[in-house]
Amino acid sequence: MGTWDIGPFDNDTAADFGGRLDEAAADVRGSLVREALDSGGGEEKVAAAALVAAHCPGGEPVDTAYGPKQPLPDLSGLRDLARTALDGLVDRPSELSELWAESGDDSWRAGVVRLRDLLASTPAGGAARPV
Repeated sequence: MGTWDIGPFDNDTAADFGGRLDEAAADVRGSLVREALDSGGGEEKVAAAALVAAHCPGGEPVDTAYGPKQPLPDLSGLRDLARTALDGLVDRPSELSELWAESGDDSWRAGVVRLRDLLASTPAGGAARPV
């Protein structure tokens, strides 16, 4: 895994995911985010969850050179799925969480927990925000 920082798109896999979203037709981008949350690897799940959180009240826009540049549909309906995907990374052993734990730096986990908490606190159907 090529990783340069703790952000959702600060690794090769997530940056590639952002590129795939940009290359996809506008009408399938939402499906790609759902697919990443359902069956993607840990890096893709975190990146996809960050995109969903950006559409929720209190969510921060994904503003990185490695995230998608093209507009995304309203992803707020994927809030519960995104929260569940993150639960699997921080509440149960996963390869990604174990790699970060071995680094001795808890910043990555803290960021994922913040994302999960935001997704859990946002009411379903909350007002959408632009990514």
